[in-house]
Amino acid sequence: FGIDPKVVEQVTKAVRKVTDKPVIVKLSPNVTDIVEIAKAVEAGGGDGVSLINTILGMAIDIHRRKPVLGNIYGGLSGPAVKPVALRMVHQVYKGVNIPIMGLGGIMTGTDAIEFMMAGAQAVQVGVATMVDPTAISTIS
Repeated sequence: FGIDPKVVEQVTKAVRKVTDKPVIVKLSPNVTDIVEIAKAVEAGGGDGVSLINTILGMAIDIHRRKPVLGNIYGGLSGPAVKPVALRMVHQVYKGVNIPIMGLGGIMTGTDAIEFMMAGAQAVQVGVATMVDPTAISTIS
């Protein structure tokens, strides 16, 4: 449902109706216009957006001559998505008036600062902590 602005707004409104807790919607980068989706969250009463989720990717085992993943496609994350994530955070920053949490390839403190400079009010770290469970203590 995260690729259709009307559905995003409807789902956000539905969640907003049943909770007084903050509603923060994680956005997919696999859309034509990320700002349109973020505006739908805002229109639906969302308190903020988190972006980006994984980018669809694919890997092929050249020896088996088949895709590596059973579903053929899977989510690409980590440093490879950082330039896309930064662009989308900046685009959304210019288009909405709700807080933005940036994520996608944050491995260092410098990466986190870049996201803040692009418009994120907060950042999230994922892959870095999968690679090194103590990474949070070194990202400063």
